[in-house]
Amino acid sequence: MARAPRHRYPSDLSDSQWALVGPLLPPPAVVGRREKHDRRDVVDAILYVVRNGCAWRALPSDYPPWQTVYYYFARWHDLGVTERVHDALREQARAQEGRAPEPTAGIIDSQSVKGADTVPASSRGYDAGKKINGRKRFVVVDTMGLLLAVLVVPASTHDTAGGRQLLLDGFFAGRRLRLVFADAGFTGTFVDWAVRILTLTVQVVRKPAGQKGFSVLPRRWVVERTPSWITGHRRHARDYERRPDHAESLIRRLRSIDGPISW
Repeated sequence: MARAPRHRYPSDLSDSQWALVGPLLPPPAVVGRREKHDRRDVVDAILYVVRNGCAWRALPSDYPPWQTVYYYFARWHDLGVTERVHDALREQARAQEGRAPEPTAGIIDSQSVKGADTVPASSRGYDAGKKINGRKRFVVVDTMGLLLAVLVVPASTHDTAGGRQLLLDGFFAGRRLRLVFADAGFTGTFVDWAVRILTLTVQVVRKPAGQKGFSVLPRRWVVERTPSWITGHRRHARDYERRPDHAESLIRRLRSIDGPISW
């Protein structure tokens, strides 16, 4: 399909980026009506929402209609396309660095963010420690900082409960981590549970005794920069999504572009 000329935005994919992403999308249906809008424009529109934080309905008019863009976002999420594309790009990035496709070590962390009015009461909570009403994001990255897994839950969820769910999801998805670095929020029964259920070693990286303020900790810095990268894009400065799984999908899309194919 020939692309109609339109204004280019800073969030749009470059030609080299699209050369990596485009072939990973499912082919158009061979029956029925032909697709009216170029897929690259659809992907660019989704990234515009992620990076600029606008509502779907507020997409610039030179993108495809917002209804079309949201349809593809939701459909690709439901079909698992978003996750498969992200994983394929991560594996390519690891291969370029001489790494195996699947890592055996990872780093886990969590971040509480405020929930917008669009976040329903059923999927939000209050993090008493951070004094935040909203949701909590759990992420696992590899030792290169590339996203392995993400989970979005109410902010009231304890780190150990969210960590268990995230690692279990990865276990049943076929991911075979052997070592995970974590902070002090994941101590106690979480460490014993990981060994007993997943045969996984959790190594807690603690601050030096008497330390005050911020300092770079071994291994921990790789994952601690991830939340700042995520919240650096307006759509993720707080959680706006009605569905937690859609919030996860938007994070995967963001990290696909800012992570694997920027290497």
